[in-house]
Amino acid sequence: MNFKEKVAALQQHHEELLTRKNEPIAWGNGIYEKWKNPILTAEHTPLEWRYDFNEQDNPYLMQRIMMNATLNSGAIKLNDKYVLVVRVEGADRKSFFAVAESPNGVDNFRFWEEPITMPDDVVPATNIYDMRITKHEDGWIYGVFCAERHDDSQPGNLSAATATAGIARTKDLKTWERLPDLKTKSQQRNVVLHPEFVDGKYAFYTRPQDGFIDTGSGGGIGWALVDDITHAEVKEEVIINARHYHTITEVKNGEGPHPIKTQKGWLHLAHGVRATADGLRYVLYMYMTSLEDPTKVIAQPGGFFLVPEGDEYLGDVMNVAFANGWIADEDGKVFIYYASADTRMHVATSTIDKLIDYCMNTPEDGLMTAASVETIKKLIAKNRGLSE
Repeated sequence: MNFKEKVAALQQHHEELLTRKNEPIAWGNGIYEKWKNPILTAEHTPLEWRYDFNEQDNPYLMQRIMMNATLNSGAIKLNDKYVLVVRVEGADRKSFFAVAESPNGVDNFRFWEEPITMPDDVVPATNIYDMRITKHEDGWIYGVFCAERHDDSQPGNLSAATATAGIARTKDLKTWERLPDLKTKSQQRNVVLHPEFVDGKYAFYTRPQDGFIDTGSGGGIGWALVDDITHAEVKEEVIINARHYHTITEVKNGEGPHPIKTQKGWLHLAHGVRATADGLRYVLYMYMTSLEDPTKVIAQPGGFFLVPEGDEYLGDVMNVAFANGWIADEDGKVFIYYASADTRMHVATSTIDKLIDYCMNTPEDGLMTAASVETIKKLIAKNRGLSE
């Protein structure tokens, strides 16, 4: 093929990927349906981001800029479209934000023409990633994300890093106003803005850590009220969802997207991390908090909610499921956007009613083997009684 024919074939192949129809996977767990195909991969990024289509400059039609992964996307319903603010990671390991939208939330996702140009804070970050999107009652759409910088207190250690919560706001996801990073006593990699004022203040879910990786004396999902989001500072922080020994949250846990408000309480999606012989295992779990007091947990099912399965297990970082975006439609349907193995984006769908039922009627973790066995035996006895 000549150059023009190669370009045409490449464009056709890419279009077939973008328009591939998705379908739910049969025989799930009854709580949600996972969908068969990843909704966004590195190959979904626009060809114009990767190829120089000038034949004179790129006669072999090489990728001049390669993409490595699409992961950990914030989500929002905007102009009747399902919109993701995607963490895209290039071959150079730098992450950036880009917007992709779909007409139905499960397939046909297309990136907007250009990535987001995110203004810097006073001290520029080396890397930014994992944006949570919150449409706040003050009228702004906020993006809260991790801003990573080298830890200059360890000049000889090129792996030493610091993490703060970057804050930006927008009306249309195109033009962003950067606000100062959240000031806290500890490092923060997973901060989420609550969608409503609480006691007239902005409320944040936090994950305090002593170091960039190590939880240390911190950990758990925290809660903090802030007077002024344009100069946000955490002065007092309380843990509302703690870690526990020999559970899915043993190493650390953090809020995913902002919670969904329902008639029964706030629905929360979070991640839990435990250590294994093969490294850290990231899973998703759920809990609910009170409408009257968002810091009060009223239900927490035991164990994980969603984990990597099949091909989801494989990728850059094995054994990881992570979510920082979901969308609740007015009809009660919920689209849960999660990444697998820090590599690609997927979707699972459920309903508000199902998720409430799951949270309020699933047994809690008894924290000991004996308690787990007794919980199973109670269910066996109940089912035995139904058959007699």
